[in-house]
Amino acid sequence: MIEILSRPMLDRARETGALVGDILQNLKRRSTVGTNLLDIDRWAKEMITEAEAQSCYVDYAPSFGRGPFGHYICTAVNDAVLHGRPHNYTLADGDLLTLDLAISRRGVAADAAISFLVGKARPADSVAMIEATERALAAGIDAAKPGASIGDISHAIGTVLREAGYPINTEFGGHGIGSTMHQDPHVANTGRPGRGYKLRPGLLLALEPWVMADTAVLVTDPDGWTLRSATGCRTAHSEHTIAVTDDGAEILTLPGQTRP
Repeated sequence: MIEILSRPMLDRARETGALVGDILQNLKRRSTVGTNLLDIDRWAKEMITEAEAQSCYVDYAPSFGRGPFGHYICTAVNDAVLHGRPHNYTLADGDLLTLDLAISRRGVAADAAISFLVGKARPADSVAMIEATERALAAGIDAAKPGASIGDISHAIGTVLREAGYPINTEFGGHGIGSTMHQDPHVANTGRPGRGYKLRPGLLLALEPWVMADTAVLVTDPDGWTLRSATGCRTAHSEHTIAVTDDGAEILTLPGQTRP
């Protein structure tokens, strides 16, 4: 299903998106050396509940996962990149942590992810990889204009990632979003310009460039959810929910935005 949001729903999407952005930044500040991933999950639950919002993850049970996810946020460390299930792990200096959060409030969902280094260590290759996903996300957002195609977004993202030297996996990517978290269209992280669905004002997309340093092959943890690089290399992931407007793309999941 491809959903085009009405103006009232778009206003609610802005509210949900701002909440997602604020929670992620709050969690980033609190995720320090010695923090346990289960604490991050608990903090996420507390903030979602306080905002009278709902987690998109707790009861989520798609075909690619093993049963309901059962947690409020995805926490992926180092070689984990997607669907990281929180578990009893304590963050160390220099860990590369990705937080991926999707919530719904007043009937509209928003989804975003950030990758960052914990503590004081700043490995140059990890910094470069995070920055590459952020540049690719910015390029994809810039390509999201009315009349453009999904392929234009995918091509813009893929060009940045490829020029940075990273293999690109097309099994998982961005997606439509609205009254539910995952909708059509699929937005691969590489593609051909001019192909696919033509963008219309009112369309919400979650764009999410992610890479693994030296492979495009994923392996699944015994937990049935966490996806890791097949070689054990580090990974990074950046994501925003955007709305296509008459003037281009509006980023909904930036922190610090005023909510109605």
